[in-house]
Amino acid sequence: MTSPPRLAAPLEAYRIGDPLGRWPVYSPEGARTVSGRWHGRGDRVIYASEHYSTAMLEMLARWNGPPPGEQHFIRIEIPEGTTYEVIEPRDLPDWHIPGSPAAREAGHGWYARGESAILLVPSVVARMDRNVIINAGHPDFPGLRPGPETPVWWDERLFL
Repeated sequence: MTSPPRLAAPLEAYRIGDPLGRWPVYSPEGARTVSGRWHGRGDRVIYASEHYSTAMLEMLARWNGPPPGEQHFIRIEIPEGTTYEVIEPRDLPDWHIPGSPAAREAGHGWYARGESAILLVPSVVARMDRNVIINAGHPDFPGLRPGPETPVWWDERLFL
């Protein structure tokens, strides 16, 4: 068994959430309550995106309209040396279909092995971009640095 690679340079990720919601913006607790595309119920993961714009698109797709509450974003600094793994679309047929069992099994398997702190996966809504799944139980997790929560400005034209 080989060790997962480590980032050769720092990486940024962005997450959007409702600071007044049930869970804090930078928390794995929401993911623990339900299964998602890349995780099983009970997995302590945090979903983020490599780009702010992709995080916005992911939020819009999730809510199919204006998100509830006063949404805030955080920029997460993932330092050089953090362990990671990558899932490429060509490696996982049907990763993009709604409720994809293949994506959920791959992501849950990654989490259960616990070998890396982040998993880079394709975005369904922005196929050229990637999302970042963060394993909050991994020893590298405390080294990730979430920035301050900043309000998201949603252009009203997005909802016309």
